[in-house]
Amino acid sequence: MHVAIGADHAGFLLKEHLLGTLRTLGHIVDDHGTNSEASVDYPPICLGVARAVAEGRADRGIVLGGSGQGEQMAANKVPGIRAALCNDLYTARLSREHNDANVLSMGGRVVGFGLADEILALWLTTAFEGGRHQRRVEQIAAAERRSG
Repeated sequence: MHVAIGADHAGFLLKEHLLGTLRTLGHIVDDHGTNSEASVDYPPICLGVARAVAEGRADRGIVLGGSGQGEQMAANKVPGIRAALCNDLYTARLSREHNDANVLSMGGRVVGFGLADEILALWLTTAFEGGRHQRRVEQIAAAERRSG
């Protein structure tokens, strides 16, 4: 799988860790920054990750910050993106099964490396269930088209 990943300063250490995890799992990874713990604004980074997914340059995206909240919000401004904040296994699984999330957001100040690895692996391997959930995803896409 081709994965785009980006983080602000608060998510930098988690990003560096997950880069190794993704490569160990055999994924191709595009790092959208940041490259240090120096303070940086997260919206441009998250929008870059989201655009890579929306434009088909990446299959999935990951955005990381302190809590993951703002990063998720920024990524969701890109049409076609369904970014989900998943700081636990339950929301990671459901974000894929029910919502077909294509961008994962996590908080580097919320989850440790071990849990983040578990969330990532589950999120990457969980399939979308479709069925009644497909109808809902289509309704979200239709609302997005009307507001754009």
